[in-house]
Amino acid sequence: MRVVEFAITLTELAGGKTPESLIAMQYGEAPFFRITRKSIDSRQRTIVFQYQAELYDANEEIPSTVQDLNLPDVHDKMPVAIVGAGPAGLFCAVELIKLGLKPIIIERGKDVRARRRDLAAINKNHEVNSESNYCFGEGGAGTYSDGKLYTRSGKRGNIRYVLETLVALGAKEEILYDAHPHIGTNKLPDLIVRMREKIMAAGGECHFDTKMLDIELDAQNQIKALLTNQGKIPVRYVVLATGHSARDVFELFYQRNWSIEFKGFALGVRAEHPQEIIDRIQYRTSVRHDLLPPASYSLVHTEGERSAYSFCMCPGGIIAPCATAPGEIVTNGWSPSKRNNPWANSGIVVPISWNDVAEFHSFGPLAGLKFQSKIEQMCCREAGYTQTAPAQRLMDFCNNQMSTNLPDCSYQPGLKSTRLEDVLPDFVAHTLKKGLIVFGKKMKGYATNDAVLVATESRTSSPVRIPRDQITLMHPQLNGLFPCGEGAGYAGGIVSAAIDGIRVAEAIAHHSMS
Repeated sequence: MRVVEFAITLTELAGGKTPESLIAMQYGEAPFFRITRKSIDSRQRTIVFQYQAELYDANEEIPSTVQDLNLPDVHDKMPVAIVGAGPAGLFCAVELIKLGLKPIIIERGKDVRARRRDLAAINKNHEVNSESNYCFGEGGAGTYSDGKLYTRSGKRGNIRYVLETLVALGAKEEILYDAHPHIGTNKLPDLIVRMREKIMAAGGECHFDTKMLDIELDAQNQIKALLTNQGKIPVRYVVLATGHSARDVFELFYQRNWSIEFKGFALGVRAEHPQEIIDRIQYRTSVRHDLLPPASYSLVHTEGERSAYSFCMCPGGIIAPCATAPGEIVTNGWSPSKRNNPWANSGIVVPISWNDVAEFHSFGPLAGLKFQSKIEQMCCREAGYTQTAPAQRLMDFCNNQMSTNLPDCSYQPGLKSTRLEDVLPDFVAHTLKKGLIVFGKKMKGYATNDAVLVATESRTSSPVRIPRDQITLMHPQLNGLFPCGEGAGYAGGIVSAAIDGIRVAEAIAHHSMS
C-alpha cells in the first residue's frame, strides 16, 4: 500500500479532471485506491482541492471501511444503566454489548420521531417542554444541532472507529475523509433510530420518558439502584451521560454533597449573515461555483486577558431555539446535509472564568450554572416571556445604536430589536464588539449591518464538571458511577462524546472483571 498526495484546481475539476484520472495518469492503473483525506484550500486566488489516497496492489488485502455491527446477544448478561441517549450514551451502549455487558438506557425525553412535535411547538407556539426539546430526547443535543463531526480529540481515542460506525449505520462514506465531516440534522435521526434498534436487538434496553431522580447507595457508597420516575432499576454500574443542560442532575449532586466542580464555558451570541456574503469573502468571487460547498469560517481575537471566537459555525444553516425550560432563551445552530439554506450562522462567544461569576460564588460549583441561567432569563424577560429572541444588527451593536429594523433571519420564533448590551454582561458585550471589528478586518465584508446578532448563545459546554479518576474513570465518591461525555465535562461535540462513551464502556468492563 502506498499513500499519495495530490491536488486538483477548481478549474481542472470543472473541466472534468477527477482523482481517478489523475491517479491513473501519475501512478498507473491501480487495482484499488481510496481517498483518505479531502480538503479545500481557498487562501490563494486559485482554489485547490487537496487529496490524500491509499493505493493498493493486486496482492494486497484491502481493509474494510465499515465497522461490524453484528452485535452479540447480551439479554442475560450483567446490566449497566446509562443515563442519557446522546452520542456518549449510545456509543457506550454499543461498546458495552461488544464487551459482553447489557446496557439499559434511560432517556428523560422522547424518541427521535415523537420529539419533533415538541420542537415544532417551540418554533411555532413558543412552548418549551422541559423534558423534550432540542437538548433532551433520543440522540441528545447532537440530533438537532447539525451533525458536525470535526474534532481535535484524536489523542483520546479512535476517531475513525466512530466515523466507520456511523457509516455502518447509513452515513455517507465521505465523512471518513472529508477534512470537516458533516452528516446534517435531516439525516441524523435515521442513523440514531438504527443504532437504537441494533442495541435492542442484541438485548439492550432503551426507555424513553424515564428520568433519573436519585441514586441509591449502600453503606460503602456502592451503587445499589437507579431511582427513576418509572421505578427502581437495581444495578451496580451507572454511566452518567446526561448532557450539558441537565441542570437537575447538577443540583442533585450539589444537594447530596457529591463531588462536582465549577468548569469554565463561553457565552455570547449567534451571528447570522446571508450565506452569499461569507461565500464572497472566502472564495473571492461574486457567485460560488457549484463544486464548492457553502463557505465557513473560524475566527478568534485575543486582547489582553479576554478573547472572542467563533463556535459551531453552520454554513447554509438555521438558528434554533434551544431552551430546556420555560422562562429562558438559548440559541444554537444547525445545518441540513446539503447546507442549502440562505444563511450562515456561528456562535461568537467569550470565555467565562471563575472570577467572572463572582456574584454567584456562594453557590460554589454551581456558580457558572447560576450565571448562565441569569443571562438566559434576562433575555426571555426582554422578549416578554416568549421565545422571540433579542437581536441587533452587527454594526449597530458595535456602534451602540438601536436597530430600527432587523433583517430576515432563520430563527423561526422571531426576533425583537434590543440593545444587546442590556442583556449581556458588560465584559462580554465589550469583548464581542472588539472581536467583531477585528473579524471585519480579517474578513473584508464580515462586519456589516446585513448581519444580525441573536442572543443568547450560552450552552457552548457544561458549566460543571463531575470529577472522575483518571485511570478507572469512576467518580471519587460513588462506587460504580462513571461520569461521561459533554455533560460531565469530558467532551465537546458528537465525536468526542462518542469516544468518551467508548472509553467508559471499556473501563466498566475492566472493573467488572477485576
